[in-house]
Amino acid sequence: MTTTHSFFRSRWVEVPGNVSELPGGLPRGFAAAGVACGIKPSGNLDLGLLVSSAPGTTSAARFTRSGTQSAPVLLCRERVALGGIRAVVVNSGNANAATGRPGFENAVKMQGAAALASRCSEGEVAVASTGVIGVPLPVSSVMTGIVRATHALRPDGEVDFARAIRTTDALDKHACIDVALEAGVVRLTAQAKGAGMISPNFATLLCFVQTDAALSVETCDLVLGVTVKRSFERISVDGQLSTSDTVILQASGSSGVAIEPETEDEVCFGEAMDAVMRQLALDIARDGEGARRVGRVIVRGGGDEVVHRVARAVADSPLVKTALYGGDPNWGRIIQAVGAAMPGTAPLPVGVTIEGIPVCTRGQYTPHDEGAVRRAVQGDEIEYEIDLPGEGAETELYFSDLGHEYVTLNAEYTT
Repeated sequence: MTTTHSFFRSRWVEVPGNVSELPGGLPRGFAAAGVACGIKPSGNLDLGLLVSSAPGTTSAARFTRSGTQSAPVLLCRERVALGGIRAVVVNSGNANAATGRPGFENAVKMQGAAALASRCSEGEVAVASTGVIGVPLPVSSVMTGIVRATHALRPDGEVDFARAIRTTDALDKHACIDVALEAGVVRLTAQAKGAGMISPNFATLLCFVQTDAALSVETCDLVLGVTVKRSFERISVDGQLSTSDTVILQASGSSGVAIEPETEDEVCFGEAMDAVMRQLALDIARDGEGARRVGRVIVRGGGDEVVHRVARAVADSPLVKTALYGGDPNWGRIIQAVGAAMPGTAPLPVGVTIEGIPVCTRGQYTPHDEGAVRRAVQGDEIEYEIDLPGEGAETELYFSDLGHEYVTLNAEYTT
């Protein structure tokens, strides 16, 4: 049943056989829009509105763990019924973070205007903002944009919505699939943004997921939690944690197909959503502000805390990331990152494999075809495997490289 894929393009994403990729169109019950309201000097789209017309819509949400959360994140935590979100309003170009009480009040105004536009209660409206930190939100422009977006809402408006939430993104990030279940066919769509200030815990991003399946609040929370852990919590661009991370899943139930807990349909739906989220996470890493390549580091051995610490040390190492950018098979940079994460006085018997070719065994050079390794690291996706002493623990992390464009873009971000 699987069609030729254009969205699913990474060898690291397993696409279930019950998934059909579609060119677009939101699930039943949803409409979306993206408009320009003047926040971005470029005049590009900068405000998105997404609405479910189904009163019984269920949802789940995850937010940044930063100690300097944005006003919209604080608002959502305090004043939104996270199990029953019907509408989402998002602006880009301004993060509304580190803006104090006025910023919180502006987020409240966004919520109220979107509630009127969506014909639902304020507690059913989630708010998100992304962009420059520490600059007051031009709330009057946002109010005008919400009115404009209300008139632009369409069942196929997800592409404009996805573009309206972008900041430094070079690539569109949105998906549309049908999922065949025993109970019937349901649609799943998602829109995401993210390219810089990306770190596990979880990544800096916005992601909004919709389905017309009928899910309980508990099932929404379970599926979202599991898929976020396997996707957005496993990517890194620059090791920096944002103020604004938000991921929301909404289920309108408008298909009439109910996914019951602890059933095969729940498993199959979860696998389909997992594939979508992992591909979006990889797209964020691939879009890492000037990135050429994406790396995948798999760490085995030790204990859970150790493998996660080593994976992050490798993925966030500027030396490893610049080698990835340059297609340089300098595995000594991996060794130094592992050693920094596991300091000690005795030699560490670490093993390193690059694209299936062992280059280091028990802490020592392994004879190998150096030309083959050099050729292997010229591709778009490079895989590193690290073996540590011990057994039983394993983790993976995806990361972008680090090159000239990242420095240029971030050096000139507000100028």
